[in-house]
Amino acid sequence: MVEALLFDLGGVVIDIDFDRVLRHWEGISSLSFTELTSTFHFDEAYQRHERGEIDGATYFAHLRNTLQLEGSDEEIAAGWNAIFVADIPAVLEAIVQARAHFSCYAFTNTNPTHLIAWKAGYPAVFHSFDKVFISSDLGVRKPERKAFDAIAADIGVAHENILFFDDTRENIVGAEAAGLQTVYVQSPEDVRKALAGLPNPQE
Repeated sequence: MVEALLFDLGGVVIDIDFDRVLRHWEGISSLSFTELTSTFHFDEAYQRHERGEIDGATYFAHLRNTLQLEGSDEEIAAGWNAIFVADIPAVLEAIVQARAHFSCYAFTNTNPTHLIAWKAGYPAVFHSFDKVFISSDLGVRKPERKAFDAIAADIGVAHENILFFDDTRENIVGAEAAGLQTVYVQSPEDVRKALAGLPNPQE
């Protein structure tokens, strides 16, 4: 039985393109786009930033050193936020319809810099959920078991009654290990089909 829906944001509800970030940084780096692509990693500093263990200035200093960036924090942040393309209307519409029957939540691995950009650029996304869980606020991130435990406890729903949508296989594996039901999202149609197939809990 499904009692609550939990959605990743980037790649599921909001279209993202990391190449846009590197293209922007190419203009303030001595490295080429190809070199930036091979040098950037979702490393320990990246993960600590998403857990809120280090602030934006500290992470940007790490990026400045690693990627040979010569810009200010504001210029680096502008590239960082270039990842966002647009919200995905078909998914938002499906979530709004599902919310008539299910509690709907979002859980995103993110940081304060991205959060500011999301809230300003995509207010409809934030208004589509009962609550949005932010990794940098929680102090834990997907696919860590503690992250799913914290959300299940907060919303008061057993792990096995939460249906989780994500476009990253690692996060799906982590959610399944925590006992959640999952949908591996590779297109908006995956979300639509999964939601259309759910029985109305009120029937």
